[in-house]
Amino acid sequence: MDNDVTSAGPGSTPTGPRIDRRRLLTAAVATAGVAGVAAGAGASPAAAAGNPHPGLPKELGRSLASPGLATAAGFRWWWPHGAVDPAQIKLEVQQIAAAGFGAVEIADVTHSLRARRIEIPLDTQGWGTRAWVDGVKAALGEAGRRGVRVDITVGPSWPAAVPTVTPDDEGACSELVHGRATVEAGATYDAALPDPVVEPVEAATVRTLIGVQAARVVTPATARTEAVLDLASVVELTDQVVDDRLTWTAPAGSGPWELLAYWQRGSGQEPEAGPHTDPRCWVVDHFSPLGAQAVVDLWESTILDDELRRLLRQSGGYLFEDSLEIETEATLWTPRFLEEFAQRRGYDLRPYLACILEFHERYQFAFDPTTTIRVRDDVNQTISDLYRDHHLKPIQAFARTLDMGLRVQPYGLETDTVEHSAVVDVPETESLGFKNLDDYRVMAGGRDLGGRTVLSCEAACYNGGAYSTTWERALQTIHSIYAGGVNMAVLHGFAHATAPGVTWPGFAAFSPYYNGAIGFGEAWGPRTPLWQHMPGIAAHLARTQLVLQTGVPKYDIVFLRPKGWASTGIGAPWATNDGIPLGWTHSFATPALLDLPLATVRDGRLAPDGPAYKVMIVGPDQFRGNRLSIELSAARRVRQLAEAGLKVVLMGDWANLAEPVGIESDEVVAQIRAEMAAVAALPTTRTVGATANADVPGALAALGVTPDVTHERSTVMSVRRVLAEGGGVDLYYLANAKHAENRRLTPVTQDVWLTATRADAVPYRLDTWSGTLTPVAFHERSGNKVRVRVDLQPGESDVVVLAAPARSERPVSVVATTAEAVSGDERRIVVRSSTAGRHTVTLAGGATKATTIASVRAPLTLGTWDLEIEDWTPGHSATTTTRTIRRTRVEGLRPWSQIPGLEDVSGIGRYSVTIDLGQQWPTGTGALLELGAVEDTFKVSVNGQELPPCNPLVTTVDLGRRLRRGRNTIEVEVASTLLNRLRTVTPEVYGVATRQNYGLLGPVRLVPYVEQEVR
Repeated sequence: MDNDVTSAGPGSTPTGPRIDRRRLLTAAVATAGVAGVAAGAGASPAAAAGNPHPGLPKELGRSLASPGLATAAGFRWWWPHGAVDPAQIKLEVQQIAAAGFGAVEIADVTHSLRARRIEIPLDTQGWGTRAWVDGVKAALGEAGRRGVRVDITVGPSWPAAVPTVTPDDEGACSELVHGRATVEAGATYDAALPDPVVEPVEAATVRTLIGVQAARVVTPATARTEAVLDLASVVELTDQVVDDRLTWTAPAGSGPWELLAYWQRGSGQEPEAGPHTDPRCWVVDHFSPLGAQAVVDLWESTILDDELRRLLRQSGGYLFEDSLEIETEATLWTPRFLEEFAQRRGYDLRPYLACILEFHERYQFAFDPTTTIRVRDDVNQTISDLYRDHHLKPIQAFARTLDMGLRVQPYGLETDTVEHSAVVDVPETESLGFKNLDDYRVMAGGRDLGGRTVLSCEAACYNGGAYSTTWERALQTIHSIYAGGVNMAVLHGFAHATAPGVTWPGFAAFSPYYNGAIGFGEAWGPRTPLWQHMPGIAAHLARTQLVLQTGVPKYDIVFLRPKGWASTGIGAPWATNDGIPLGWTHSFATPALLDLPLATVRDGRLAPDGPAYKVMIVGPDQFRGNRLSIELSAARRVRQLAEAGLKVVLMGDWANLAEPVGIESDEVVAQIRAEMAAVAALPTTRTVGATANADVPGALAALGVTPDVTHERSTVMSVRRVLAEGGGVDLYYLANAKHAENRRLTPVTQDVWLTATRADAVPYRLDTWSGTLTPVAFHERSGNKVRVRVDLQPGESDVVVLAAPARSERPVSVVATTAEAVSGDERRIVVRSSTAGRHTVTLAGGATKATTIASVRAPLTLGTWDLEIEDWTPGHSATTTTRTIRRTRVEGLRPWSQIPGLEDVSGIGRYSVTIDLGQQWPTGTGALLELGAVEDTFKVSVNGQELPPCNPLVTTVDLGRRLRRGRNTIEVEVASTLLNRLRTVTPEVYGVATRQNYGLLGPVRLVPYVEQEVR
């Protein structure tokens, strides 16, 4: 039979607690305390009444058992401008909260509408119109009732833009364009100034002459290299210009001259996928206070009213800005750049303008290499400073007036993203654009030394991934970026249900993309079968993020780098290749961070109340040919920290070869080298080579620096967070992680040694899928180190807690066993085995205990299943889904696409099998259900009792003692993506995709086991 139901999902959900908004504006959690989370909707009375984990602080214990929404993951929430229905908006907030997600980010993203040439009346339904504001109010009001945080982009799409400026206004984004002409030696130029090589946009009607210069050409440009000019020959000609004409004779001699005219004008950049408003928006100047003020003025005059202000204070979280994608075919500029540059860098940029000119994102001219590099670095640093002072800080101050914070992706240019990550309330990364985990660690360094808590990520977005993203892939990505320092995932994304002219299954922001191809990013929501299993995944993410937002992170090493450029893939070669695989942890800092309040030294640790780095490694500038570059102020600060007891490793001969980052005098160069020579001479400093294969391990060993985590070489990565206020609780996040998205992983089973803060700490394992915290009997203690074993599938994560034993426990330390698992305490030790025979355990100290398991039932292969599938197809509208039930018997498991009649089905599959265990099934016998391959998410039930949520990365499920004598029914429910069905519904977009494998693929075995006490 067919069920014609809307894909919108449930219509209501129990009201959850209102989020504690004070967390948002301080550090999300106290940097040395427990994350402030409520018990949350759905918490059991027992969990709310007491502490289910007595070894932990009460609030943390309750929250791990029943995570609320305060540390839950969130969604980018894509809206088709203001073409939204407030009632549907409320419903979507309910759906998101009911699934266990705690944050949404309202963003206008309409690439798919442009691809289909669908127009929305922007004068009445564009961004910022009354219709849009009404939708925002509906979202905020419902979010306040459900405990969901609402973030809002500062403008439509990205970068920040407003409809109240034109490209000719100073508050709009501007560019420096140049005209050029070649003048042979001794020849005369007598003509109008050369026009800019980049044509203006139609709306940019004004240009202002900045200057005219000429310089002798030393080396002409090639297809790959810039033209080299003679700096000493640069001649200023601006005063000779009359009515935009110039008469000038080039000096006689060898080589031609380059005549350059510099013009300032509006770049006319529009936000991504515009227009979004009527009149249309233009990107504001991100390097001038006028640009930020234009944003604030628009909100104050057009968007905000008393009701919206009240709702924002109730449910608003952060104003948000996406990555800093300031684009021009010419040179990035701002009207007061020359004045700002002279004030901040101490010299006039005018003589050097030629070497910063760009055309189609390529530099056009250069002087000698050293001058060119230093001038460009000074320009980039000035842009970085202006972005910080004239954009980030003013927008953050405005957010404060609304009791909100600022969440930003502060990268996209050659700016100090590390510093900016310490400025904004929540810095954000992205898994689509970042090249490896060091890109995340770069930004985590700013967060940690800035005293912030949260590093967010626009997560689980893949090119061509629309309606085909599996949670196996998403979790491998998310668990890996958690190991890189991320602790809040904002999934990409949840799409508003509908928009004008869209087809089933509803509006999706990025698919189809501009060229009609499959877009990037998944459109999560009740429209997808996988949504049925979201609550279990959401609770897992919420618990994991709670762990990663609790206490303060601790690292072994901080790498000081002269530049904080992000999304480059450039990290620390030794750490990536050899340090991390053995357990070392590291982060990054730039000179600006060394002046922050946390950057002090106590007991040899940098930032002892924060990341507590054990050693600083000062390496070459990998962005500038491995030059040993450092500012004088930074060199002085490194010396101060080293003299205070911080251990330092210098990569290269800094005493003799150090040089400034920007243009400096010879006197300053000598001062820099003197400071670094003083650092090198300290007994707590070691110097190694400047190459990637330098003997960093030898230097660390000589300094007595050891990692907090050690293990045999593997892909296991770790994050350590210490909860000092909880009596010295150590929270270890461990993951079989991918350094880069294209890396392949294999399962890892190995011992890992963890450092404990407390002398009496014992290990507990937190099951982030069920919330249970179990003592780890199989462990060993050696001094302040505790050994545990991890068994991780590719991309899988684990959490180990080192805490004081609960008063009711008498912990045991089992250092060896012949059994498959061991549990218990000093009063009762239990082994588990799926094979009969004698099993022993060896305790710390050498004592041995044993037991004999008389018999265990043989494993049973389950090859024949009854399969019932909900086949999801379009209903009577773009937002309704018909679910047709199809039944078959499967003799030998295989993908749905290989079952006749089910080739293009997407939906929910329910596999059931009934087995007769007979009357001899021993009471108390447990069993593992080995499912083999499963695509994608799944649930398991035994005799009608649903098990706790299942980890899609681990397809062996412990059934416990749920099986009974006689007949037993096992059901496995598997959810799919929508891709296979969309291949037939919308073949012009999705028909090019290969069918995905769906379902329970097996092989499936039931493996009985016996648990028995040893004596």
